[in-house]
Amino acid sequence: MMSEYSGTGRASIKNRASKEKKEKPWLSIVGIGEDGLTGLGSKAIAAIEAAEVVFGGKRHLELAAAAIRGEAQRWPVPFDTEVSDVVALRGRRVCVLASGDPFFFGVGVTLLRQIEADETVCHPSPSAFSLAASRLGWALQSAECVSLHGRSIDLLRPHLHAGARIIALTSDAHAPALIANLLSDLGFGQSKFILLEALGGEREQRRQVRAADFALEDIDPLNVVAIEVVEAKGARVLPFGRGLDDALFEHDGQITKREIRAVTLSSLAPRRGELLWDVGAGSGSIGIEWMLSHPSLRAIAIEQHPDRAERVARNAEAFGVPGLEVLIGTAPEAFEGLPAPDAIFIGGGGSEAGVMDAARAALKPGGRLVANAVTLEMEAMLLAAHARLGGSLIRLDVARVTPVGTMSGWRPAMPVTQWSWVKPW
Repeated sequence: MMSEYSGTGRASIKNRASKEKKEKPWLSIVGIGEDGLTGLGSKAIAAIEAAEVVFGGKRHLELAAAAIRGEAQRWPVPFDTEVSDVVALRGRRVCVLASGDPFFFGVGVTLLRQIEADETVCHPSPSAFSLAASRLGWALQSAECVSLHGRSIDLLRPHLHAGARIIALTSDAHAPALIANLLSDLGFGQSKFILLEALGGEREQRRQVRAADFALEDIDPLNVVAIEVVEAKGARVLPFGRGLDDALFEHDGQITKREIRAVTLSSLAPRRGELLWDVGAGSGSIGIEWMLSHPSLRAIAIEQHPDRAERVARNAEAFGVPGLEVLIGTAPEAFEGLPAPDAIFIGGGGSEAGVMDAARAALKPGGRLVANAVTLEMEAMLLAAHARLGGSLIRLDVARVTPVGTMSGWRPAMPVTQWSWVKPW
């Protein structure tokens, strides 16, 4: 009797839990393509029909109009990244319409910054990248997929290598011409340039030219650019390794030279999602190469000279990391109000009063501090810091071959003392 009753109780609890789990999701996210409702499954259409409020862009709402039974609400302009209108309806039946796959450069990512995943049900459609790859016969996993929607086309620069295949989602009808011009300017004008418009819809078309010959007109605002990269002699290629050629950077002599930079980046040891403060940025080379290591990395370049700060910003664009934040200010005052860093590099101004102490205080536990010295004053400070706090202390000497009359000889550069320290947990 007791055993039978317990079994029934467990079944009842299990059923109730299952019912609660099914009832908890209140937000449906539906990816819709240019083929509209005909491209959706029955569950996606049912989610639209059952919603009290349906959010989407003008195009999305028009594509799904026949299935919308509740209130249709367009996204505000400019777009609210906090999606407060959606969050305010928590608990009601809400549907958000998105383009293709909502979690591949889509609004689904934005929504789940504010809403728990188990509050949602997603019905994705093929992304623009998937559709493009299927039309081209490209292996999607081997292509570089880049979203330029509302973002700088300079993000393409790190991907421009001979033989690379790039699929880029653009913002509007003007972007393809800008991309073609960028390729030509950088020495990739012979690249195969494929324009894919209105993928999946009645207006779909494909046009192809060489980037240098781009003269296409009447471009559909909904377009994807596919590129097969062809590199000309002298093209601006950004190698994957650390310690890029100094000549690639615009600078006035205030630059961490490539050999020293390679060691410095190794000491900074970038990890996914981390933030670097580049103090006394000069040309910005350290912060730029830090960000080139992985798309998730961020950097703030702190530079007291306005002309150099402008140069840092130009270099960041030229290297395809326009997200590098440039702050004009003097350390340590410039540190106030900044997000706590995972790593700090001090290449200039480190001998000024309070800079090193403020940097160590700002650093997250487990974070890395790396400082380079070429002057005796800064070196003395690093020697003292090492004696007091420990860490790693190395001396870097580099010599380069230069002409000596009709012959050649070694000319040593100024030696660099580097102190690396990890903040205790």
